[in-house]
Amino acid sequence: METQIEILTTPLNIQSAIEWAMSPKAGGIDVFIGTVRNATKGRPVMRLEFEAYVPMAIAETQKIVNQAFEKWPLQKVLVHHRVGVLEVGEVPVIIAVTAAHRDAAFEGCRYIIDTLKQTVPIWKKEIFEDGEVWVAAHP
Repeated sequence: METQIEILTTPLNIQSAIEWAMSPKAGGIDVFIGTVRNATKGRPVMRLEFEAYVPMAIAETQKIVNQAFEKWPLQKVLVHHRVGVLEVGEVPVIIAVTAAHRDAAFEGCRYIIDTLKQTVPIWKKEIFEDGEVWVAAHP
């Protein structure tokens, strides 16, 4: 069970994330790559801004990863999240989950991204041509 959890201010490297997740014991690596889209509910998005309380974000993400390891027979989990200003097309999050079998990799990856969006203190502001809004992803 290996993990790599990072909150970064620099662009995320998809290829290095996948290379880290590679394993001769793995039958599958599920990779989720979140990207900044150009519209929300029909409104053109200019850019996103992400902020985080980094120590707590890392600790909460580690809890989620630990839960995923308990629920599924995973081998490696990588979670990289970017903070700062991101333009359309840029990558704010990469999650790579390695397992012997694809079902565990798929389920673990979905669980991690869904739970991360609900509980980890990372906040997203959407910037539109005519204003901005903080997205309330957390309960």
